[in-house]
Amino acid sequence: MSELSIRETLDVREIEPRNRHPMIFGSYGALKQGEAILLINDHDPKPLHYQFQAEYPGAVSWDYLEQGPDIWQVRIGKVA
Repeated sequence: MSELSIRETLDVREIEPRNRHPMIFGSYGALKQGEAILLINDHDPKPLHYQFQAEYPGAVSWDYLEQGPDIWQVRIGKVA
């Protein structure tokens, strides 16, 4: 997959867990096709990946750039 332009970096490690998903989905919603957000988290955000797949089937790219053990970085892009 081609590189998507990272528009915003979201480091959610210090954000209250209940506020993380709404913040991430809000940032994703503001993206244009071909743009991405860089998510930095303190655990594997696999449940978030499943939620994106359910809510935006075929419209999201998900690329792990770093996979723990202390920090996970994921480029989440709008592809369609």
